[in-house]
Amino acid sequence: MEELKNYGHQHPLLMLNEEQLLGNGNGVVDCSRCGEKVSAPCFSCVECSGFYLHKTCAQAPLELNHPFHRHHPLLLLQTPPYTSYTRCVCDFCDETCEKFIYHCSCGLDFHIKCALFTFNIAERNLKELEHVALEDPSFSSKNDGGNLGKCFACWEPLVIHTYFSLDCGFNLHKKCAELPPKMGHVCHRKHPLLLQFNSERLSCKICQVTKRRGFLYGCSTCNLAIHIDCLSPLPVIEDKSHQHPFTLIWRQIPFICDACGTEGHHVAYACCTCSIMVHKKCISLPRILQHSFHVHRVFHTYFIHKEYFESLNCIMCHEVVDTEHGSYFCADCNVIFHVDCALKEKKLYCIVSQENEADKSLDIPVNSINKVLERNDAGEATVIEHCKHKHHLILSDNIREHGDKCCDGCLLLISAKFYHCSRYLSNGFSYKCNECGEADCLRCLDLFLQDAVKIPGHKHPLLFYFHYEEQCSACGRDIIRAFRCKDCNLHLCHLCALRPTRVRHKCDQHILALTYDKVNDYTKYHYCDICEKERDPKHWFYYCETCDTSVHVDCVLGKYSFIKLGSTYNEGNHEHPLTFVKKIHYYPECVKCGKRCEDLSVECAELGCNYIAHWKCRNRW
Repeated sequence: MEELKNYGHQHPLLMLNEEQLLGNGNGVVDCSRCGEKVSAPCFSCVECSGFYLHKTCAQAPLELNHPFHRHHPLLLLQTPPYTSYTRCVCDFCDETCEKFIYHCSCGLDFHIKCALFTFNIAERNLKELEHVALEDPSFSSKNDGGNLGKCFACWEPLVIHTYFSLDCGFNLHKKCAELPPKMGHVCHRKHPLLLQFNSERLSCKICQVTKRRGFLYGCSTCNLAIHIDCLSPLPVIEDKSHQHPFTLIWRQIPFICDACGTEGHHVAYACCTCSIMVHKKCISLPRILQHSFHVHRVFHTYFIHKEYFESLNCIMCHEVVDTEHGSYFCADCNVIFHVDCALKEKKLYCIVSQENEADKSLDIPVNSINKVLERNDAGEATVIEHCKHKHHLILSDNIREHGDKCCDGCLLLISAKFYHCSRYLSNGFSYKCNECGEADCLRCLDLFLQDAVKIPGHKHPLLFYFHYEEQCSACGRDIIRAFRCKDCNLHLCHLCALRPTRVRHKCDQHILALTYDKVNDYTKYHYCDICEKERDPKHWFYYCETCDTSVHVDCVLGKYSFIKLGSTYNEGNHEHPLTFVKKIHYYPECVKCGKRCEDLSVECAELGCNYIAHWKCRNRW
């Protein structure tokens, strides 16, 4: 055994060959720096039992000046330097780092092996790849249905090119291992492009996509980043969504894509027959979408005559759509989307195949929930059949006769004409997806299907913004989506947009009105007459002008404001129907948690069955 330096360890380290490693009775051990299995030659600590290091890990420099990251050195750290985490993710292989790492103040983290491996590639020191056989993806025994994973350098599929597959877990295209560290290119003639890590987290100037991992070519002076594959795009591309092929054109100045209406750089594809120029990614835009923001399918088009429109605003962002460029459009309703808005959230749309283009049954039915049987002279439906009720429903405006009833669909207090049946009551209606099981109540779905929402007392309509970070003007909560007035500084969360405008509560004999005037100064001191706690005058509240009663919104509506007491439902893990109840005088114990049922509960009315549980505990085993 040969005694060597300690390489940053407090005790001397001994070099072991394979025979000596096996002789120690430790044929399979882990490296204390990288966590990988150790093989000879390696180092072992004289005094610390179980301390072993790969030769490369032991000799790893404490500070590494990496050619792919020229601005700062990478420092070798024993643990990640983050106060909230004991681990991090390697910016090369995308796997978790739990032991020693190379770290940069830019936020880059690498396994020791990843930092040294990429350093060898940058220095053109590829000796460690000489013994590794190249694999052709067409004949590779690892090719399981074409799923080979991705190259760690360009993050493109391995199935495209010949590649190395190292025992330590690296997959690397041969062409990526031989990439030049510096190159000139027609897309950026000012400065040479350097092969580097994407430490700035920049999006590619050509495809506009941000890849966190791997290599790219960049120019730090111009803050420019370009993916490896984007530097050598296909000269001609054909796609079934367009009848003609697209031809590559290199651009020195920006252009506006005719397919999506946004700016493009350096690489454009042109169809000379149609006189259009598009991004590479826009060649394959889906032709037809079924979007959750509209009931009909919308079609991609490159140009629309403006006379078709009543409004030029995108239904999602409510900004003007330039109809000289591409958009998604419903000609039946004059509804339009920006291309990027329509495709921004994958969960909001599905692509309709061209084979189903003529199938109108794919459109969402709008009025299928009821059938009109009779109308009066004013055209109002006076008798209807509803899909959720077995009897005919009759239009009535005799509110006083039916007392303080709530709608069985939305559970709000009835204060206008309504449809009623005297023989059957039910809980609120909801729409449920058969595939994912998610449900939306009638009120929420109706709210989101409207082009604009009118709030009583506010003169402008409120438009829905899917991405809008602000504080709700009504309750003060932080929101990421909002119903917003473009003309005023008013933005509401969907809960406040759904607040009932008129409610009853035992604190007052009159109906309470939702109040949100700017002054909100009905009383000298702002307190809630239910909880007797202070009330923020900037937030909405319920008010009785006759009695000068002011109360918090949540105090009136309660925690379960839209659950109808006395209604029944079937629970999967209980054999009898359960009834919604709220105990007032007698508080039995919950069969699930053992605490008293003072809040909304469900109980079994079956004789001899003493099942009662909190609503929140009902599914707890």
